[in-house]
Amino acid sequence: MSGSASPSYRERNSTADRALDILLMFSDAQLVVSGTAVAERLGVARSTAYRYVQSLVSSRFLEEAPGGGFRLGLRVLEIARLARRSYGLSEVALPVMAALADDVRETILLTRRAEGLVVCVDRAEAGTGAVRISYERGSTLPLNAGAAALVLLAWIPEEEARRLLESADLQRFTPATLTDVDTLMRRLDHIRRAGYSVTRGELDADVMGIAAPVRDEEQQVVAAVSVAALASRVFPEAEAELARKVRETAQVISDRLITVGG
Repeated sequence: MSGSASPSYRERNSTADRALDILLMFSDAQLVVSGTAVAERLGVARSTAYRYVQSLVSSRFLEEAPGGGFRLGLRVLEIARLARRSYGLSEVALPVMAALADDVRETILLTRRAEGLVVCVDRAEAGTGAVRISYERGSTLPLNAGAAALVLLAWIPEEEARRLLESADLQRFTPATLTDVDTLMRRLDHIRRAGYSVTRGELDADVMGIAAPVRDEEQQVVAAVSVAALASRVFPEAEAELARKVRETAQVISDRLITVGG
């Protein structure tokens, strides 16, 4: 989870900002962009722009166009497919999330995973007193930090989780952030056995998160619902009750999602 907007976190994501700038160059009127156009858009040398473009090509967000230049790649189509599916999920989840936000007076997030990306799909906030988090709808979260991201990794095949973690740039956001893959794999096993995830100060030093899995009709984990709260005001004796409410909310969303899907 994330608390108030963190300038240092945004600075650490400057490369991601550049990548988004490149993707946002595409429109109905511009389906192909050149390396030169990217360099001009970013205000960098062509060699630097080419490195950004090649990174997007290697992750399949871009591909080389037949006539030269670059066009959007298959990964964008995959994420668009998930986005379309998530609209139905949001419609089912938001009323339940809003009820939890009002109950616990904290911010509630709904997140999904697309390969190595963890995306904030939706959020619900209490009227007052909730932690003001920096993640808007569509924001991406790191794989190795935050309760929601760990829940989304915990129920995929272990070899796939390890592959994703080993291929990701595991950043350390606070002294509590886990960056060792073996340690993270043991953490995921603990989360599976517990049925939910709790993090304290692993993404933002003052924030704790509790997340639980949302499942579809095939009992596959398709999303995570989580609460972000100031760690200082959630005492250990209150943690279990908050976790129970998050798990119940995730179960209600799952039940409604199965009903709608059926």
